Amino acid sequence: MQHFRRKILSNFIVAASKRLSRFQSCAGFIWLLASGITSHAVAGNLVDTIVTVKRSVVGVGSYLPTRRPAISFVGTGFVVGDGLTVITNSHVVPEVIDAEHKEQIGIVLAAGEGVSFREATLEMRDRDHDLARLRLSGPPLPALQLGDSATVAEGEELAFTGFPLGVVLGLHPVTHHALVSAITPAVMPARNSARLDPRTVAQLRQSGFNFFQLDATAYPGSSGSPLFNPANGTVLGIINMGMVKGTKESAITSPSGITYAVPAQFIHALLQATSP
Repeated sequence: MQHFRRKILSNFIVAASKRLSRFQSCAGFIWLLASGITSHAVAGNLVDTIVTVKRSVVGVGSYLPTRRPAISFVGTGFVVGDGLTVITNSHVVPEVIDAEHKEQIGIVLAAGEGVSFREATLEMRDRDHDLARLRLSGPPLPALQLGDSATVAEGEELAFTGFPLGVVLGLHPVTHHALVSAITPAVMPARNSARLDPRTVAQLRQSGFNFFQLDATAYPGSSGSPLFNPANGTVLGIINMGMVKGTKESAITSPSGITYAVPAQFIHALLQATSP
């Protein structure tokens, strides 16, 4: 009798183990299926989002009638608010213009295989975060929505759209997919006193803020590109090149495959700021 009970118990355990194994396999399949559906959905959303974002991304530069070519491209910007405000990096906007020869700052737009220029006024600079706010006249352009950059987490997948090649091949926006690798201080202390140039010292005296470090490569023309949520196009930051080259990557002589972005919270502040 005892032997018979042990055999029944043994058969029960084997049967239960097989059911558990089938359940785990089924659960694993469902998880893989859900992951695939999610990835496909994200990719599908990005395809649609790019179409929307591209309408709001513009080149930033200047126009000088006596120059050849007359239109000069410097970097990227994007339209927000009422469709007449453009956000870009401060280093993208010329510090001095040739007023004597009627040079103008403004935005560069695609015009067939060429480009056209639309004048803008510099309303505000935020040199601490390398941001600038331009104002357009005339009809508004499609605008992007700003999001809450405080919600961005390490490991999150974002995207940015800009003009890494400038107008060499015409003004064609390029989108890069990027993972938020780290949220890291914008200024790194110099290793020794020989590296403490005036710019680095000035930045070390600031209160400091955090960059989004991205596992993507941006080029000078990408400066000012919107960093956005691939699902809905909400802007969460702005790509920065100039500030990085003077701090984090000062010792790197070749592209590192790392890009930094200034969080959108500083864009919000710039939009609310008024001229002194």
